[in-house]
Amino acid sequence: MYRYSLRKRVAIAFALCVAVLSVAWGFAFFSAIKLSEDHVLANQLKRAAESYPALTTNMRGYDEIASLPESLREWAWTNPDEGMYEFETEELHVAVLSIENGKQAADNEQRRAFVVFDVAGIEAASSGDWWWLLLITGLVGMLGALGFGLGVLVMRRAVAPVVQLAKVVADIDPEKLSADDLKLIESSRFGDDEVGVLAKTIEKTLERISAFVERERYFTGSASHELRTPITVIMGALELLEQSDLPTADAKVVDRVRRATFEMKATIETFLCLAREADDGLYDEQFSVMPLVSQAIDQHRHLLNGKFVDVEIDLNDVEIDDLSKPIACGHSQAFSIAVNNLVRNAFQHTLNGQGPITIHIKERVLFVTNQVSSEANERHTPTETPSSSGYGLGLGIVQRLCERYGWSFSLHADEARVAARLSW
Repeated sequence: MYRYSLRKRVAIAFALCVAVLSVAWGFAFFSAIKLSEDHVLANQLKRAAESYPALTTNMRGYDEIASLPESLREWAWTNPDEGMYEFETEELHVAVLSIENGKQAADNEQRRAFVVFDVAGIEAASSGDWWWLLLITGLVGMLGALGFGLGVLVMRRAVAPVVQLAKVVADIDPEKLSADDLKLIESSRFGDDEVGVLAKTIEKTLERISAFVERERYFTGSASHELRTPITVIMGALELLEQSDLPTADAKVVDRVRRATFEMKATIETFLCLAREADDGLYDEQFSVMPLVSQAIDQHRHLLNGKFVDVEIDLNDVEIDDLSKPIACGHSQAFSIAVNNLVRNAFQHTLNGQGPITIHIKERVLFVTNQVSSEANERHTPTETPSSSGYGLGLGIVQRLCERYGWSFSLHADEARVAARLSW
């Protein structure tokens, strides 16, 4: 599968850490046993040297209870079972066994014998026990710290490729992805393991994304030129027609074509803007909202012909003569298309005598409200512009425009009215 598997490296590192700790603990316990043996033998030899030249031993055997030390006689008369007994106060260890004339007897001919070992001066005193406990605790703490440090070192070496790959990926800015980011990841240096597979996958993904961004830039640049050229030609021809003396009916047709061409130009600009991965700050301008609202009303006022519907503009706290406020930020043409769509929906779905249409403008909010009837609700859908009009982008496009430039859009409809809210 992989030549150097990350899982194998981690498993080997863990096994190595456990093996080293096991060996360390083994040496520690072996040393403790040897020290204990040496301590006991040294104390026993010291006690024998103190009694020189008598060389009395501190271990004796007793066949009769009467010959036992006085402190053990009362206990011995209770006929204790065979085994080992310890008397901490007297510092004595006693072994009880059954004998018959110095030899082991049958169960029906048993007699108790006692082997008494006087450990006074051999066992460590209570104060010495605390020193030994402190020493053992320090040894355990030292081995624990050694194990922790060794584990951190070994695991850090084992997962070093993962940390290295994470640092490389962290240096890549997904918002400004470029071909130079491919140089940050060289999958060949991560080896043939799971990390290497991840590095290769990320490298290939970045290559595909870079190629896609390059194709997108080429397409939007070419499409922008190819689509704008016929629009420019049409607008030039319309200007020539408007300068000529046309009948009234033909002039209305030319005016309708002019409006459609202007909206098509704005639509192309908006679609190209939405198609681009990044606009490099080209569409981060500040613009006045009021002129765009007035332009949208003028462009779509023909939809109210014969409906006897009034349009009311409520500027709230904004001065009527101060057309420079309120101010929005983003793509002015995209904002204009969003406003045009809302105004067109309101004009188109308001029936004869169902006015007024209210356009409420505040510092950072635009409301477009129109009155509707139950019959209008049955025949029209207030949340989408009919495609038969030739202008409809749909409110889904408005929503995308708002998401693209950080604006907010919401629509509320009930039996009496439809209210669209656009905030920035």
